[in-house]
Amino acid sequence: MKLTDTAVRKAQKAERPYKLADGGGLHLLVTPAGGKLWRYRYEVKGAEKTLAIGAYPAVSLADARKARDAAREGVAAGLDPNVAKRVRRADAVAEASATFAVVAERWYAAKSPLWSASHARDVRRNLDGDVIPAFGKVPVKAITARMVLALLREVEDRSRHQARKMRQQISGVFVHAIAEDLAETDPAAIIAPALMPLGEERHHPALTSLGEFRAMLQKVDSIPAFPLTRLALRLLALTAVRTAELRLARPEEFVDLDGPEPRWIIPKERMKGRVGKRRSHEVPLAPQAVELVKVVLAFTRGCPWLFPGAKQASASLSPTAMNAMLIRAGYEGRQTPHGMRSSFSTIMNERHAGNEQDRAIIDLMLAHKPKTGVEAVYNRASYKARRRELACEWADLISEGLMPVADVLRLPRSRVATEK
Repeated sequence: MKLTDTAVRKAQKAERPYKLADGGGLHLLVTPAGGKLWRYRYEVKGAEKTLAIGAYPAVSLADARKARDAAREGVAAGLDPNVAKRVRRADAVAEASATFAVVAERWYAAKSPLWSASHARDVRRNLDGDVIPAFGKVPVKAITARMVLALLREVEDRSRHQARKMRQQISGVFVHAIAEDLAETDPAAIIAPALMPLGEERHHPALTSLGEFRAMLQKVDSIPAFPLTRLALRLLALTAVRTAELRLARPEEFVDLDGPEPRWIIPKERMKGRVGKRRSHEVPLAPQAVELVKVVLAFTRGCPWLFPGAKQASASLSPTAMNAMLIRAGYEGRQTPHGMRSSFSTIMNERHAGNEQDRAIIDLMLAHKPKTGVEAVYNRASYKARRRELACEWADLISEGLMPVADVLRLPRSRVATEK
């Protein structure tokens, strides 16, 4: 005869434990202390076993029957309910210990060897500065889309661009967790459409008017500064390379300076991109750039860097030196060293708006990843002559009104500490 809720509720303790059967292997064990425990008896390979389901009233009669039915299905499929229970407990422990911080460290360890050093530092800074303090101690499976969005809303107040990058990094951690069977969904991917649009935010401010750009270069020459910082900024403007690629330039990278094809070959180790995917980048040098490099080489003869630091020739130019000079010239928030690339791209693309081939070559000159249809141009190293023509056109445009390079070395030096 099956049990009823009333019978279970009124069952009284006795001197000895006793059982009240419900059928199908389920019974209620009443202990001398008054405890009421649900038990399920079953057989696996001829051996009788007992599964503890839980205590009444926390587990009701209806819940106990559901648990029995689920266990019976497992037995019918050849599974031992006690083994399955231990596996569930182990999984629960594993999930509880698999916090976001733990999984993030494993993801970072797996991915960072493939990144550039600067990108690895950026990711590390985002994890340590914002993400892990927000929900690093929370099991990765328990993190919701609402929690991720709340964090990114705070980051958007500082920089929408950074928030978008951070979302991608958080998503990478969740994908790693899914691969390790520690999560089922990626909440960072779900909230992507909810992020604020970038709008007019500019990560690297840049002047996009040729007249303003020329005026900026002339203004830089009018303020006291370490002469090599001035010349480094001018070469940066002439070549539109990335700041680190210029700061760490070595004399041996500049070839054929007296020949018909003077160029700067930046080694792949210093180029942006994933390890194994990077390649060296060849920069055609206009006559103005060749003259500048020759003057600097003569000035810094014997130094390991093209642009050594202001205080120590064995060290390269400080990462902040060129930006500090632009700030002193009055261009804070209007132009950054890295923004020279945007200035070059915008002004030259506007001049060649009707020529898709030139626009593609301008992209290649910036060492951007070639787009579909342009890959063959890069791989065959074709259009070298046109790249040189565009480099010379740009140099002629921005050099108008600038003083000769040799005279720059004789300008007043700076005593400003920020240019160390």
